[in-house]
Amino acid sequence: MIDWIARHVTWPRTLLWRTFLLIVLLVAIFFVSWTQISRYYAMRSRATQGAQMLVSMVNLTRAALIAADDSQRFALLHNLNSLEGIQVLPAESTDQVVRMPDSSTSRLLRETVRKRLGNNTRFAVEVNGHEGFFLSFRVDLDDPEDEYWLIFPKDRLAVPLVAEWIGWGALAALVALLAAYLLVLGLNRPLQALEAAARSIGRGATPPPLREQGAREIVAVAQAFNQMSRDLSELDSDRALILAGVSHDLRTPLARLRLGIELSGAQEEDIQAMGQDIDEMDRIISQFLDFARGNDSEPTTECDIVTLTREIVQPFERHAQVHLDTPESLPLLCSQKALRRAITNLVDNARRYAGADKPITVLLREAGNLVEIEVADRGPGIPEDQVERLKRPFTRLEAARTNVQGSGLGLAIVERIARQHGGTLQLLPREEGGLRAILQLKARDASQSA
Repeated sequence: MIDWIARHVTWPRTLLWRTFLLIVLLVAIFFVSWTQISRYYAMRSRATQGAQMLVSMVNLTRAALIAADDSQRFALLHNLNSLEGIQVLPAESTDQVVRMPDSSTSRLLRETVRKRLGNNTRFAVEVNGHEGFFLSFRVDLDDPEDEYWLIFPKDRLAVPLVAEWIGWGALAALVALLAAYLLVLGLNRPLQALEAAARSIGRGATPPPLREQGAREIVAVAQAFNQMSRDLSELDSDRALILAGVSHDLRTPLARLRLGIELSGAQEEDIQAMGQDIDEMDRIISQFLDFARGNDSEPTTECDIVTLTREIVQPFERHAQVHLDTPESLPLLCSQKALRRAITNLVDNARRYAGADKPITVLLREAGNLVEIEVADRGPGIPEDQVERLKRPFTRLEAARTNVQGSGLGLAIVERIARQHGGTLQLLPREEGGLRAILQLKARDASQSA
């Protein structure tokens, strides 16, 4: 049974509805149990009281009939009918009797009455086509022919309805469930705020401080998270400051070194080789600076991603075979500097690792609510089990991507920019060898941005 429920019943995934449904289940079990217990004791009490009333009425009627004169019996029976609504009729052997329905309450009623009046007492709900509550008794206990029907109105022994009890119980249960929902909602909102703040930190942003109010445990979690957020912000600022300072301090001697090399009078090949080393060092420093900037405060503006990509690719066409496959226009809301940096890194990685003699393809397309920028090369590619690791800062794969030097920050910067734009970076193998680096960005128009 439990396995069937697990396979066929879909359990909510949110903490709010899981907790609320659990409370609903507990309240429902309690309400049903309370209703059954209340109904049982109410019926039992009603049956006992009804049996005592029947026995008393039979004894009083028998005593009155025995004590009254024959001339007074008719008046006595008339008074019972008019004042109490009770009729007394002689019982005949030919009476067509419909017995009392069998239930736990009726059984208790019959057993209690027969203990007091004798086992020959009969019960019926219809006699000769007349409905009512019929109870037989004998004026002379030893004479079976001297038997009468004592007829009570139906409502005299009617089972009390528990609808009112159930109504009030249901109302109390609804109030309890409403209070439980508000309580769970009060616990869920801080968790949602914590989730949003954590995702914001994951995207490289600094979220506003969480509200430190509510239960003591929630306040403690909010205080710890706010402290962590402040510490991360300070750490990020210190890191950016250190990297910027180091990069600045390194570029000054590099500039002097370049000037010294050009004035050294060395051979042209040596000057060119040393100049390339200096350019490589300068490029690495630039990547350090890009990584140190993190999530800059550049606002999102609408731009034509096709035009932006053509401007980026144009300088690379002088030293590599770059093929563009783009629509005529593709507007996008983005941070232009960050996006320019991401596309430049992808194209530069393709050129460096695939080589200048192999073609590079840059494609732009729309895929549902996403804009995809794909840079495909014919280089060695990346093993599938190393893709996620290479998206981390300062990681490289020398064996798979030749011995090209670098800082290991290019893909980490692209991954961060993709997250800032609500997208992802995918590194997929290319048919017949190579790598497909796909930068996916959320396509947002001006109305969605507003």
